Amino acid sequence: MAICDIKHVIFDIGNVFVRWSPEEIVRLTFGNNCDVERLAKQLFHSDIWFAINRGELTEAETKQAFIQTCQLTAEQADELFFYVKESLIPLYGTLALMQRLKAAGYSAYALTDNVHEIVSHLKARHTFWQHFDGEIISAELGCMKPGKAIFTHLLERYQLAANECVFLDDVLANIEGAKQVGLHGIQFFNAEQAERELRGLGLAF
Repeated sequence: MAICDIKHVIFDIGNVFVRWSPEEIVRLTFGNNCDVERLAKQLFHSDIWFAINRGELTEAETKQAFIQTCQLTAEQADELFFYVKESLIPLYGTLALMQRLKAAGYSAYALTDNVHEIVSHLKARHTFWQHFDGEIISAELGCMKPGKAIFTHLLERYQLAANECVFLDDVLANIEGAKQVGLHGIQFFNAEQAERELRGLGLAF
């Protein structure tokens, strides 16, 4: 059954607007001779990485923590963050999708687990951010998806009704977290698929 009360589309950023591939970052930084999967998990699923995403560490402090705990050299830490930022290339179709939604009268918001320095890089490098009507960034709040707090903060800050929002994210657990507070959710694979599912919910654009 189509849902016709949706007015607001909430977008994740990584793997929705820009590619996010920890394994690729590791390959670019350390080459193919390392255990790419293990090292990507060690770095990007670590307490250190979660801390920078909650705003508890700066980029410089995170580099130092990786040097101390993962035996990186200072040059490797610098190179790692270089590729973290430079590998965030735009994904085809998402900006055009958002622009069509906004032209049809829907509002668009960003909700992302992200780092102050990376967000600054994205805003300086890409044009998509200027189209958002608002943003929720984990590093500014100290909480992350899929916890309820980050979604509740979105609703309270922008005075949105949960049943009037649909959240697009590539991670299923984050979609389930959004649904726990009453948002609709679509797991994002690509812009074409997301458009079909948005139309299936009754959005007209």
